[in-house]
Amino acid sequence: MNRLRVVVNLLSIGIVAVAATVIIAPADAALTGTDEVMYVGNNWAGTASVVDAHTYQVRKVLDVIPDKTQRLAEIYANPVKLALFLAIRAAIGQGHDQFVDDMFSTPDGRLLAVSRPSFADVVGINLATGEIVWRSPMTGYRSDHMAESPDGTRLLVSDSTTTNVHELDIATGQRLRDFGSGDTPHESNYSPDGSLIYHASIGRIYTPTDPSLFCPLTDPTKGVQIFQVVDNATFAILHRWDIGKKLAEAGYPCMSSAVRPMAIAPDQRYAYLQISFLHGLVEFDMQQGKVTRVANLPNLVPNMLKAQYVLNSAHHGLAMNADGTKLCAAGTMDRYAAIVNRASFAYKTIPVGDTPYWATNGPGATQCWMSIAGDDKVEVIDYATESVVAEIAVGQHPQRIRLGAVASDIAAQW
Repeated sequence: MNRLRVVVNLLSIGIVAVAATVIIAPADAALTGTDEVMYVGNNWAGTASVVDAHTYQVRKVLDVIPDKTQRLAEIYANPVKLALFLAIRAAIGQGHDQFVDDMFSTPDGRLLAVSRPSFADVVGINLATGEIVWRSPMTGYRSDHMAESPDGTRLLVSDSTTTNVHELDIATGQRLRDFGSGDTPHESNYSPDGSLIYHASIGRIYTPTDPSLFCPLTDPTKGVQIFQVVDNATFAILHRWDIGKKLAEAGYPCMSSAVRPMAIAPDQRYAYLQISFLHGLVEFDMQQGKVTRVANLPNLVPNMLKAQYVLNSAHHGLAMNADGTKLCAAGTMDRYAAIVNRASFAYKTIPVGDTPYWATNGPGATQCWMSIAGDDKVEVIDYATESVVAEIAVGQHPQRIRLGAVASDIAAQW
């Protein structure tokens, strides 16, 4: 009985203390809200730089491989996993391990989901503690690009050594559903209402071949390279196109079928696609299923062998401003950013450095954020003035950048 009385008294004290806290220090909106941040995946470093989305100050550098010792032990104990791990390092990683490809935060800014190619998984990291709270291994041997549903509850992750894209519960990492792709599933994007998914597979981008070697035939080494539209409710594939064939039908023969980054117009009718080996982009009418225009941007490396392009990418990184009037393209091999007028395809190029490799939008889609992988930095480009307005030093080999959130109370402790 005495013990029970003590427990009751302690509970009473706790309740009074909580009540006093509420009365004396009511919940501050800043502490219960979120801050807008830029998450930058530093692929070779195994870190994510968390940058204030408005001041561009680096708030935190997160370790996204705190379990590195454990993962490596598992890999080295399995000959098949080890062979694939080393192959990824040698080919796709350019001699480096790929520790972070993509990342998305939960809407409340308390968890960051990270795809880790060399570890063939996706993990959920508690932003307050830095601890991994869930891990979702791939069926195959490498994870790649992800997409987050508009409501922030689900993830799509490309299982890139298979032909599947997995849907995960972002809170738990539980695998929910899959849809089929071609060889090397790559990028996925949701429509704004979440009803559709735009997805592309890029095939075997590590082979040292290009379409010119087989013209007028297609390159048999690349595998199935497709662009498709998926119904999110059922995961049924609504449309599937071979863009190389569509380019040939439109009078552009002997081009690659591999769709790299994409940008979808606000009307959800036109897709703007970067294609392997193309210094430029393709306008594709998804309603009619045909290529309508090709924008050719400057090729500043005309004497470079295409086999020397980074993973077949002449250009890799594409975004579109809020009103759909301008595109922001990362000229990977050309070392420039290009702001392209959507109506006329007139363009302005901006020198940005070694290997621009991703482009996405900041808050309100008034600025383009571009990773410059070879120079370990991010450039902030203003769509209106078509100029660089900020440069941010980040970690080794930044690739994917995502606009996200961090809980304000967590950020205050950083």
